[in-house]
Amino acid sequence: MELITLQTYINADIKTCFDLARNIDFHQESLQHSNEKAISGKTSGLISLGESVTWEAKHFGITQRLTSKITEFNSPNYFVDEMVSGAFKSFKHEHIFQQKGNQTLMIDKFYFQSPYRIIGKVANRLFLKKYMINLLKTRNQLLKIAAESV
Repeated sequence: MELITLQTYINADIKTCFDLARNIDFHQESLQHSNEKAISGKTSGLISLGESVTWEAKHFGITQRLTSKITEFNSPNYFVDEMVSGAFKSFKHEHIFQQKGNQTLMIDKFYFQSPYRIIGKVANRLFLKKYMINLLKTRNQLLKIAAESV
């Protein structure tokens, strides 16, 4: 299983950052480049414990669907979304928030496993891990901008 860990310091309060990270509408805005849309389950507003969302997006030129569910939730410090179905063999995304003075430290821990055993491992090394890092960094930068403008 692969692990991506990112840390982002945001000049905003923890609750603002936490709520933006679980906001379906913001998620769609931040991933417009992949035409990501919530098509089923919780499709707008703030997602919470036990709720799921099905996303449709275009990655690598292929339209894909992925359903994830919020499996852990401790506002405003922590939540986890895990894949229920989709292109990965599995993924778990931990969203961790810590107040650091006037800033919030947002930590992403994204665990994922590609399908197709050996082929999946090769894909991870060649392009998938880098693609996911760039996707998360882009989203985090837009979340930082949005939170700091509130």
